[in-house]
Amino acid sequence: MESWLDHRKTRPKLLLVDDQPMNIRILNELFRFDHDVFMATRGEQAIEICREQQPDLVLLDVVMEGMDGYQVCRQLQADPATRDIPIIFVSAKGEEEDEALGLELGAVDYISKPFNPTIVRARVKTHLTLKLQSDYLRSLASLDGLTGIANRRSFDERLASAWAQACREGSPLSLLMIDIDHFKPYNDHFGHQQGDRCLRQVALALSQTTSRPYDLVARYGGEEFACLLPDTHQNGAIEVARKMQAEVAKLALSHPLSETSDKVGLSIGVAVLLPTPWTEPSELIRAADEQLYKAKHSGRGQISVASL
Repeated sequence: MESWLDHRKTRPKLLLVDDQPMNIRILNELFRFDHDVFMATRGEQAIEICREQQPDLVLLDVVMEGMDGYQVCRQLQADPATRDIPIIFVSAKGEEEDEALGLELGAVDYISKPFNPTIVRARVKTHLTLKLQSDYLRSLASLDGLTGIANRRSFDERLASAWAQACREGSPLSLLMIDIDHFKPYNDHFGHQQGDRCLRQVALALSQTTSRPYDLVARYGGEEFACLLPDTHQNGAIEVARKMQAEVAKLALSHPLSETSDKVGLSIGVAVLLPTPWTEPSELIRAADEQLYKAKHSGRGQISVASL
């Protein structure tokens, strides 16, 4: 019987965590031909890989020197960026209370050593299938129905996650608030059907200006869009804003009622902030909104920038 994995376009990403290299080699031989396998021998290393690579499943040893598997699981579950990654504990500890503890911490399964390769492969396939189904359902809930890009809910969740990561790493976070200039007259003149087509074309153009997997372009509401750029300084954010204006200009969408141009264009507010545990993501949104207001009231078709 075919599973969801049989229709997946990319190979599942699997993280193997064990402080005994021999155990990792054995598991790697089981999965390396049809999975992208990552390996870690320390708990801290496993957490870092999870944050950077977002594996689809983690096979995690319980007993390790330093940070043990239970501690790793707790940290992954506590972080919004990694809490949805399923974990299977693999351990020589076969006591029922150990298995119960692992499941209480949020693991999806528990495999005892020495393990049967056939059983391990079957359980991994089962949980990868469930993960793929969960990702699909989550993606439906996070997409804007009209444009097909991320919706406001998805933006809010990603902002919270990116904020937490920037606090940990001491890195800057940039936000672009984007507005289609004079969209209401456009919509009134051409009708809602053409207005919706314009929104879809602009959304596609905006989404093509970012290439990093952790950047996000979302529909913020109405004719307004937002672009979240983690680990990006002011110059990088301005470059993306200019690309966005250029890509929309290439669409050459006629706008006879615009007071700024005869084509559909954008006003963009840019804000850059160095997040700290004592500040809130709302400060970044407020700053970008203020700059968008300035751009719109300075003749539109402008990029206004604030660096906090």
